[in-house]
Amino acid sequence: MPKNQTGGTVATPVSERVATPHSTGTPASARLLWLLGPALVAGVAYLDPGNVASNMTAGARYGYLLVWVVVAANVMAWLIQYLSAKLGIVTGKSLPEILGERIRHPLSRRLYWLQAELVAMATDLAEIIGGAVALYLLFDVPLLLGGIITGTISMIVLTVQTKRGPRTFERVIISLMLIITVGFTAGVFFAPPDAAGVVAGLVPHFEGPDSVLLAASILGATIMPHAIYAHSALARDRFPQFQGTLPTRRLLWATKWDVSIAMLIAGTVNLAILLLAASALQGVEGTDTLQGAYAALQTTLGPAVATIFAVGLLASGLASTSVGAYAGAEIMHGLLHVRIPLLLRRLVTLIPALVILGSGFDPTEALVLSQVVLSFGIPFALIPLVWVSAQRGLLGEFRNRWFTTAAGVLCAVLLVTLNIVLLVLTFAG
Repeated sequence: MPKNQTGGTVATPVSERVATPHSTGTPASARLLWLLGPALVAGVAYLDPGNVASNMTAGARYGYLLVWVVVAANVMAWLIQYLSAKLGIVTGKSLPEILGERIRHPLSRRLYWLQAELVAMATDLAEIIGGAVALYLLFDVPLLLGGIITGTISMIVLTVQTKRGPRTFERVIISLMLIITVGFTAGVFFAPPDAAGVVAGLVPHFEGPDSVLLAASILGATIMPHAIYAHSALARDRFPQFQGTLPTRRLLWATKWDVSIAMLIAGTVNLAILLLAASALQGVEGTDTLQGAYAALQTTLGPAVATIFAVGLLASGLASTSVGAYAGAEIMHGLLHVRIPLLLRRLVTLIPALVILGSGFDPTEALVLSQVVLSFGIPFALIPLVWVSAQRGLLGEFRNRWFTTAAGVLCAVLLVTLNIVLLVLTFAG
């Protein structure tokens, strides 16, 4: 992994340091494909088991009510992930590294790290539990053992990142993403959603405090704080692997395509999960758990669809937990200037998930609650991202334009407002 720049306030422009296999004989489309990858890896965070639990529960309980939340979340996610990637490309530093330099007071920096670390642990919790549930559904493996197996396989994937570099890591994660996409969208073709219901679900509205809780859960599962931290680091690490040079604008143009493709896939899959639950599972008893949803899919659509769904869930847990561990390591390094081996971190963050799996706590409820925790961590990642990406002294000519900053501020205001409404409705009830 290449070392980061540690110079003055303004980093060396990426056009002077980024490399690529660029040649005049190579078609432009091929060169573009060669630059894709970081957003697809970060996008796996938008397809983790927490997304499955939140969207499946929302569809089973409320039908098409929260379709608008899934759509709005993915639109906001596009902007957020692009800003994160742009920050890493232009500055050569990740968001945690930049904040680690700018938060001067040691206590403030540690407190900020603590909330970011809790968010990363909540992410890891959801992903390990999801993988364990998938192994239980597919092979009747006990949940605790399934959590250990999921954690072990994720260590192998992280070893690939450590030993073979970011490009090989991307290939592994993107391959798992393809499995996830097939696994979570196949059922929609067997149980097509009601078009009128989908259109009605695009109109923003709620039905009581529980629907607000699920909306916050969907947002936390879609706009994941650790993905904001990770994407800047993935973009930072990715491009210096090539030979030759490319201007920064070319890289940012390719990044827009990268983010667009990743968010299109994530948005489609998340929407498909909710629509499948709304069309095939609404009103069916027990579908508010992953195990119950799997059983209902077996009954209503057949064992083949249910098995494909479980395979997608397994791939989701394996891929997203690897990206989550990568993000957690970057958060610690950037804010505390401490770097521990990825595999050691994997072992440490595995413990909370195994405790919950061994305690008998409902895994689906743990998944949904973990996504709510993520939702409350969004402002702590999003507000600093919008702030630093708008500064001329840091990004120079590539700083945010006024309307981009305005859009970022609007996203942050909406997310913070939803969390406040969630608190009021929850405790008032």
